[in-house]
Amino acid sequence: MNTTNPTIHMVDLKGQYQKIQDELDQAVLDVIRSGAFINGPAVKQFQADMEAYLEVKHVIPCANGTDALQIALMALGLEPGDEVIVPAFTYVATAEVIALLRLTPVMVDVDPESFNVTADIIEAAITDKTKAIVPVNLFGQSCDLAPIMELARKHNLYVVEDNAQAIGARYTFPDGTVKAAGAVGDIGCTSFYPSKNLGAYGDGGAIYTNDDDLAARIRMMANHGQVRRYYHDEIGVNSRLDSIQAAILGIKLRNLDDYNTTRRAAADHYDQAFADVAELITPKRQHNSTHVFHQYTLRVTNGRRDELQAYLKEAGIPSMIYYPVPLYEQEAYKGKAANDVDFLPVTDLLCKEVISLPMHSELDEDTLTYISDKVKAFFA
Repeated sequence: MNTTNPTIHMVDLKGQYQKIQDELDQAVLDVIRSGAFINGPAVKQFQADMEAYLEVKHVIPCANGTDALQIALMALGLEPGDEVIVPAFTYVATAEVIALLRLTPVMVDVDPESFNVTADIIEAAITDKTKAIVPVNLFGQSCDLAPIMELARKHNLYVVEDNAQAIGARYTFPDGTVKAAGAVGDIGCTSFYPSKNLGAYGDGGAIYTNDDDLAARIRMMANHGQVRRYYHDEIGVNSRLDSIQAAILGIKLRNLDDYNTTRRAAADHYDQAFADVAELITPKRQHNSTHVFHQYTLRVTNGRRDELQAYLKEAGIPSMIYYPVPLYEQEAYKGKAANDVDFLPVTDLLCKEVISLPMHSELDEDTLTYISDKVKAFFA
């Protein structure tokens, strides 16, 4: 085994590209030669392929994942001041779109093992102003959505799944029914940012739903508020996936399950390597959701997370901290949440403990061994 320091990437897009280079190059050239750069055949084909993969009636591609969330909320017809429940341990985009639409974010804590919001946590935050819930399927696995959907129906609330990190994951209901993560709520949203499990070579996103009326509104909102060209029924936005990105994503979609299987194998390696390291908590895999490991995120429980990150950097191992600051401590959101929260114990703890190791579909056994050996050596 090669024990020298390998070149290690958090995400190896170049290595992934090389395996499908000829097919991708041809697809991009086909679009360029066709001249159909906007809403061309490649976009329509990718849309159909995504609908089949997710087993949903409607997929509406758009420009990026943040747009997907914003357009989804716009389509619900919410009014300024309406409250939307969102986890505080997530990327800022989830709350950003709520604030941009003059809605009011209600920031709640998450489960310390799955890092996801739960129905019990959500229920405690519901008021007569609550109109929607945005559960985030964080790091690659679905929230426990059955009780969240039951709660939403009880209180007549919309559910918009932020599925930017869990494309390809599957959620199993108590009755054995299986659905794609993101396809359980009223609307699902995803991002095709290059580092995502299904990543474009630029920005991209998609919105999906089984509701015909919502789909019609989403399409209209994403297209300047128009159904018929030059006749604008509502104020909308301009957000679309270009044909070149759609062609790339169509090819990568055919490989997505293989990519996710490889990620799970890498996570298995890490899990086994760290099983006896008392200071580390490995990611929990929920019984009712598959995990596609957009990130492999450890908790460092002895207060030495930042020391570990510095140690790994010296060893040529990249790592990331998702997320170092809770949403409610971000300057832009201080005092903006409806519940004016300034401390959530689990979110605060996770922001101090989490660290994500390299995770992508190109990790080989030697690289995984090098990384895990260095992590274990730090705690020896």
